[in-house]
Amino acid sequence: LIVDDDEEIRELVCEFLKRHDYICREAEDAEKMDSLLVKEKFDLLILDLMMPKEDGLSVCRRLRVSDYKDLPIIMLTAMGEETDRIIGLEMGADDYLPKPFSPRELLARMKAVLRRSYKTESQIEALEELDDIIYMFDDWRFDPSKRILIDKDNVEIPLSTGEFEVLSVFLKRPQRVLSRDQLLDLARGREAILFDRSMDVQISRLRRKLGDDPKTPTYIQTIRGGGYKFAADVKRKKDA
Repeated sequence: LIVDDDEEIRELVCEFLKRHDYICREAEDAEKMDSLLVKEKFDLLILDLMMPKEDGLSVCRRLRVSDYKDLPIIMLTAMGEETDRIIGLEMGADDYLPKPFSPRELLARMKAVLRRSYKTESQIEALEELDDIIYMFDDWRFDPSKRILIDKDNVEIPLSTGEFEVLSVFLKRPQRVLSRDQLLDLARGREAILFDRSMDVQISRLRRKLGDDPKTPTYIQTIRGGGYKFAADVKRKKDA
């Protein structure tokens, strides 16, 4: 689903993707997008940042706490500053592409995001083995089978796909120093493309949701020259 108020961009992208065997739908704004999401199931959302009525950041934030929280999102924007890219990723986008862009690069990023979204058979089997495991640290509970994180007040904390994957890696390997590349590989598989630079953003978002002070974090600690470590004691129990 391509959501962009620029009709020419929508048509050009759709035509290019159709030549590569993708089925495309178009929406000029968030209202039309919402209507299409109700009627059809989509594998990927290509979302423009600057749109009338409701902008892409607001749309992304809204979707991440809705029934479409797992829908992969690639953000498009004419603003190429690093701050704008980070804001888009922090709102829950899976990748970011500044305008003007090459359709071929968009296609490459789409394939990478889709590969990360659909688990391989071995990954699915590994997840199924942990279906009845609950992870606990301090007053937090994490249920991978239901993809939920629950805080000390029994409030469910929404997680994007990327946050879920990274937290899963940490909780399976507490007290271990993991490099950024190891985290990327374990969370997203070897098919993750080299220009994916969102891992640090995922860490930042997870820290914020865990209430971790970025300067002196309790849970996700930065190891100078090494990477990151989940420092809390993690317990496991069978789901009743």
